[in-house]
Amino acid sequence: MTAVTDQDHTDHTEHTEHTNHLDHADHTEHADDAGDAGGAGSQEERPENTVSEEGASANERPEEADSDGGATEDEPADQAAPEESSQPEEPEGGPSGDRHARVKDDDDSSSRTGASGRTDSDRPWDDGLIARRVTEETAAQYVSVVETRPSTPQPVPQLAYDGALRSRLEALRELVGLSRTRLDSRTLAEAGRVLDEAAARRRLSGQHTVVAIAGATGSGKSQLFNALAGVTISETGVRRPTTASPIACSWSDGAATLIDRLGIPGRLRRRPVQSAEAEAQLRGLVLVDLPDHDSAAVQHREQVDRVLALVDAVIWVVDPEKYADAILHERYLRPMAGHAEVMFVVLNQIDRLPGEATEQVLDDLRRLLDEDGIALGEYGEPGATVLALSALTGEGIGELREALGQFVTERGAAARRIAADVDAAGWHLRPVYVTGRRTGLSEQARDEFAARLAEAVGATAAGEAAERAWLRNANRACGTPWLRLWRWYQDRFEPSTGRLPLLAQADEEATARQRVEQAVRTLADRASAGLPAPWGQAVREAAVRGAQGLPEALDELAARTGLPPGRPPRPGWWPAAVFAQASMTILQVIGGLWLLGQIIGFMSPNLGVPVLLMVAGIVGGPLVEWSCRMAARGPARRYGLEAERRLREASAGCGRARVLDPVAAELLRYREVREQYGRVMGVAAAR
Repeated sequence: MTAVTDQDHTDHTEHTEHTNHLDHADHTEHADDAGDAGGAGSQEERPENTVSEEGASANERPEEADSDGGATEDEPADQAAPEESSQPEEPEGGPSGDRHARVKDDDDSSSRTGASGRTDSDRPWDDGLIARRVTEETAAQYVSVVETRPSTPQPVPQLAYDGALRSRLEALRELVGLSRTRLDSRTLAEAGRVLDEAAARRRLSGQHTVVAIAGATGSGKSQLFNALAGVTISETGVRRPTTASPIACSWSDGAATLIDRLGIPGRLRRRPVQSAEAEAQLRGLVLVDLPDHDSAAVQHREQVDRVLALVDAVIWVVDPEKYADAILHERYLRPMAGHAEVMFVVLNQIDRLPGEATEQVLDDLRRLLDEDGIALGEYGEPGATVLALSALTGEGIGELREALGQFVTERGAAARRIAADVDAAGWHLRPVYVTGRRTGLSEQARDEFAARLAEAVGATAAGEAAERAWLRNANRACGTPWLRLWRWYQDRFEPSTGRLPLLAQADEEATARQRVEQAVRTLADRASAGLPAPWGQAVREAAVRGAQGLPEALDELAARTGLPPGRPPRPGWWPAAVFAQASMTILQVIGGLWLLGQIIGFMSPNLGVPVLLMVAGIVGGPLVEWSCRMAARGPARRYGLEAERRLREASAGCGRARVLDPVAAELLRYREVREQYGRVMGVAAAR
């Protein structure tokens, strides 16, 4: 059976004005009847509407298109059956109208093409959809028919995703956006491609399903393509490779944009045999015959990979010899295991298998598919459909046609393909988002970091120094005058506040810097533990950036926060202690003067009272000082602890602002992308 083409124009040309009738083309038809004794041919005149969908005129010269649907040769737009040599050719401009066309008898073309004639006409092909239709009644006749189509294309409903798929796509888009500054573009390339393809497919027809037929060299995919179309469209033969470019066959209108997306030119677009039953069963199907995936030509393999990434479903055609081919399973089936719901695996050429060999090969094929991780659609479970057929004899073609019809009628292949692509992109990104370990920065790690910074800044030493300074001031205020005079003499060259330089020595500064760096490294290691490599690296880099200048900032903080300027504050009981100490001193002075007056004879001798006063003053002064020292320990300790607390809080605040907050921001970003990844893949997959 040979196809006769009709054209779905895409270019616009000038229209001729019609008065009360359409333009007609007179075609001659050769009635090759072996039982006609007279051998006379009858001529039948068939009207042809010369105004196409885009208004192409009938007198333009066509380009040639391939008569059998192949990519290697073009065949003319208008084909006419050869007429008898005795039938004269009617000149142009006859009674039928000045736009009518006549077709000459071409016996040479008829003998060369066999069942189909080839003639030249004056109208060019454009890049529209070339339709091939042959009715069962005219299967033996070869008449060119150009269908009349409306000049305004009918709107085609766009593809609509359900709520769950839209949510997953939105989550994937946010995931990519949050990860651009942390992950390289190659890691996010596949996810970006899926988003782009999902958006592009959504803008196209939702009433059509694009199914590709793929297979190895000699598997019979082109023969199966022709069998489904009911007409020879794709070239078959022993030459390898036979199919050089993808060929599309559409069972209904409105699929032009989908085929444009596949990059298939108009000269490689076909229509199936005209059959009401077939069109009703496969309405909405766009079938694409691909080159061999194992072709020796690199460009053929590249075309296969490109188109497979764009179609809604794929029919893998295998034969009994190469169904276990490693290239097929390792390069295509195994990576596409998640696309099982939009996959058909067809064992072709079963007519070559004797007896029960077909079932044995099918069982082995199912085993290989199971090892590839492909779920099989058996017993009502979703998965790949596995069938056995013979494109040569037609056995099993009806079962495949029925399965395809049900598959296309569901109108869900495109959404399932996009969902499978999202799954594949998510599993590809899993190593950079999920490790299976607990992540985050615990409170214990934060406290240990603050303690290390306080140790590096010398908070404990500063508190002890503040305590000693408070005690020293208490001793100075409550000590005996004689002891205070001696201490004044010793401390006259020391600072009046009693402050000790905390980080004056160079070795202490070096030690403090090392402690700060060690604290930062320890925190970074704990914060990045359990994170995927890119996010762990981002956490460590944030910690290192914050550590720059941290020792100097801590030194400045210690000098500003360690001890307040001036003397430490005095408690309320200090005046009483000072008064008691002054009283003891006065007693000593009075007793001494009294004794001195008795010695020089100024006063009457009486040793008891002056000696008692002097003893009371001498003993009472140190006793008051000791009591004040005991009483000052508590306030001094509190004063030292307060100084240490202030320094610890200041160092912890500095470390939090410079290190902890940037690290926490990276961890928060990771938790956000982890949540988005959970929305993309499902909560169970992200845990």
